[in-house]
Amino acid sequence: MPAPRPAVPRAEALPLTILYEDDDLVVVDKPAGMVVHPAAGHAAGTLVNALLHHVTGLSGIGGETRPGIVHRLDRGTSGVMVVAKHDRAHRELARQFHDREVGKEYIALVWGTPRPGQVLDTAIGRDPRHRRRMSSRSRRAKPATSRILSVEPHRDVSLVRVTIGTGRTHQIRVHLSEAGHSVIGDSVYGRSPRKLPAPLSALAGVDRPFLHAARLTFTHPSTGRSMTFDAPLPADLQSRLDGLSRGTR
Repeated sequence: MPAPRPAVPRAEALPLTILYEDDDLVVVDKPAGMVVHPAAGHAAGTLVNALLHHVTGLSGIGGETRPGIVHRLDRGTSGVMVVAKHDRAHRELARQFHDREVGKEYIALVWGTPRPGQVLDTAIGRDPRHRRRMSSRSRRAKPATSRILSVEPHRDVSLVRVTIGTGRTHQIRVHLSEAGHSVIGDSVYGRSPRKLPAPLSALAGVDRPFLHAARLTFTHPSTGRSMTFDAPLPADLQSRLDGLSRGTR
């Protein structure tokens, strides 16, 4: 029998970039590879474990395993997240997310060249054939909207900035993939050619989706002031992009 594990997450001294903190909330830059909260197969090493070490006091609305968690990012996605430090802040931030009052912008490197201003609005739900995937083929699909703000072509790939009005699981990855522009490095919703042309050699071996939550805008739950936070591309993605720019000149 395996040794018993504690029901409540333990504080862990994990590296964590804190962009902002006050008495109501904390804004962090979540690294790729970190799961947001404990779940099956991920009892430790999560963002919650790191927050319990770095932050004093978190909202209890999310339960013992999700204290302070108002929204999530996929494990392989890096970027800005806001976390509530008490229940009143949690309720107000959750309302803003529910009512689609929060601005969310992502940076992604995708195959092909999408059209700037393009709106992707197919509903998304659990894929009926592959339960770990999401798709527009679900019978219980929920409305989802993504909009491509800008496109920077690099030969056969493009750096795009995307904003989402909803927050469905894997939304951007599904929308871009079904539009024919899957995210580079996405092994679930995209396919990479076996051999890349020389100008794209910098993309060889990308081991996670090239997707980053770059900007988050919300209203402070106590002051009512609009707040915007930006997180630069992490080193693993920036180095690939720099190599791509050199190779496509």
